[in-house]
Amino acid sequence: MNIDQARPIRSGEELELNNLQNFLREKLERPEAQLEVLQFPSGYSNLTYLLRLGDLELVLRRPPRGAEHIAKGHDMGREYKVLSLMYPIYSKTPKPLIYTEDTAIIGAPFYVMERVQGVILRANQKLDFSPDTMRQLNENLIINLAQLHQLDIEKTGLGQLGKPEGYLQRQVEGWSKRYHNARTEDLPDMDFAMKWLAENMPTSPPPTFIHNDYKYDNVILDANDITQIKAVLDWEMSTIGDPFTDFGIVLSYMSEANDPPELRNFGIQVLDGALTRQEMVELYETQVGQKIEHLIYYYAFALFKLGVVVQQIYYRYHQGFTKDERFAPLVYMVRACAQMSRRAIQEKKISGF
Repeated sequence: MNIDQARPIRSGEELELNNLQNFLREKLERPEAQLEVLQFPSGYSNLTYLLRLGDLELVLRRPPRGAEHIAKGHDMGREYKVLSLMYPIYSKTPKPLIYTEDTAIIGAPFYVMERVQGVILRANQKLDFSPDTMRQLNENLIINLAQLHQLDIEKTGLGQLGKPEGYLQRQVEGWSKRYHNARTEDLPDMDFAMKWLAENMPTSPPPTFIHNDYKYDNVILDANDITQIKAVLDWEMSTIGDPFTDFGIVLSYMSEANDPPELRNFGIQVLDGALTRQEMVELYETQVGQKIEHLIYYYAFALFKLGVVVQQIYYRYHQGFTKDERFAPLVYMVRACAQMSRRAIQEKKISGF
């Protein structure tokens, strides 16, 4: 597998190089170093750039343009704070280096961290893993999430990141509001899921640290052993809350052969040896020593939330805030998420559709 490659910057997403170079030279004490900037082209949310400052390789993250109405999901200061708390206690955290709110440098707040080299699996990427490799990779992804959920939030200081009381209710209400703010067409399946989720809310288990966007393209894999996770990325939505919402997100990104093509295309390729969603549930429950009550609820909510996230991204394209043509077909993904959420609720299952 190839190391994740950066490419020339997309039109409209350029950075102010002179300002950035001067800022980095001062902060990193490299007064003569020349700056080179490329962009990691995948991903639909925050913009991510590869910086080469002399012999240093760094990664810069900034919000996308036109994302003011969804600023919570693009809070660079919060993501930097999470990285700073996690780096001393969790070995798979990239080292955070600099954060600034000074928009005069590149036009937005941003932070810089050390680059971790490795492989990131992307949607529609051709994979040739053996069944054993695919199974081990799936298992390690779930085991690593269970380890995150078992961090001691009091001893580590992570407890300051959130207010767990009422977390699930805030999530359902918040994502419903975000959907209304970003909707571009009427989708009865989204309305059905939104109403059912509000009316059938379970009691949450004891709170844990949660990543809130844990999936394959947010982890870096070891190029020498593709089943091993070197680092976890994209911590901007991490908080303290209901761990089953976090696990539901993983399930929503995991495809099976009979899933709608839009969902299969959004996740990594389905290969022989891959765990079914039900097998992932059983492994996770074994790792955390706890049964997931109300599993259908958490899976349906994760699909609804994924649909809202994609709708927000599509809204930026629909409104002309970005010209990135990758965003044009995302409306079909929103519809597929809505349909899958409704099916899970009505058929009371997470696998075998």
